[in-house]
Amino acid sequence: MQKRISKGEAVFIVVNYIFLFLCVLITLLPFATIIAKSFSDSAAIESGKVFLWPVDFNTQAYKNLISDGQLLRSMKNTVIITVVGTFLNMVFTTTAAYALSKKRLLGGKTIMKLMTFTMIFSGGTIPSFIVVKSLGLMNKYGALWFPGLITVYNLIVMKTFFEQMPESLEEAARIDGAGDILIFFRIVLPLSLATIATITLFYAVAWWNEYFNGMIYISSSAKMPLQVKLRQMIATVGEAQLTETDGDSPDKKLAKDAVQAAAMVISTIPMLCIYPFLQKYFVKGVMVGAVKGWWNAKLSLLIN
Repeated sequence: MQKRISKGEAVFIVVNYIFLFLCVLITLLPFATIIAKSFSDSAAIESGKVFLWPVDFNTQAYKNLISDGQLLRSMKNTVIITVVGTFLNMVFTTTAAYALSKKRLLGGKTIMKLMTFTMIFSGGTIPSFIVVKSLGLMNKYGALWFPGLITVYNLIVMKTFFEQMPESLEEAARIDGAGDILIFFRIVLPLSLATIATITLFYAVAWWNEYFNGMIYISSSAKMPLQVKLRQMIATVGEAQLTETDGDSPDKKLAKDAVQAAAMVISTIPMLCIYPFLQKYFVKGVMVGAVKGWWNAKLSLLIN
């Protein structure tokens, strides 16, 4: 027999669905407008006719961006930065988290206190720039990768997950003669795939959106990340210097909004394609003691 819900519960459900629907609209409407502008005619965009649906369907903005070659080259650079940077992040984050999750690690609490301190305070932009320059990393991708090898928040999430794993698994492996390295790769990592996939996505999205450090440390246009290139396009004042090459009016300039919208859509597509395959790991990965464990870790560091 199905349980009947009260009037209060019914009102709550209706209000909850309305609120969630409004949140979805607020999230999707700007993105839908950008897509519509990227496929619309210049005159329609300039007259303010484009909102959620393309007006006078036109793909010239995409043709010009792709034929220009600079955007695709920047996207290739960002793919390299993202893949290598995410790999380095996961290697250092997982190994450091596993070591710090062991109570037998000498000075483990002190190390965690120092790392948590960096979440609140940092050296600043100028000292970081001086360090990178003194290491000879200017205009090299190493200037992006090495200063950000570990994000402390992600480290705490991984450390908390490792601490929740049954110690009996490692004890059984040690009885069979396995060492720390073998236990880490053959037992710990296979059981942590959900959390690893989630943290990997966090790092990958951060690298894909990398802008500030790329603008400071990368000066060569051949190595320029995608977001820096987009910034140059969006910051351009006046009409975009891209002209339509087909149609009845070959001299007609593309609207700057159309070029900007097309560039943003192109830069967003890779993450939109990857995210659905990893989204299912979020509930399983992050929620496994992540929030509770993070606060517990901070409180224990402050108390101890």
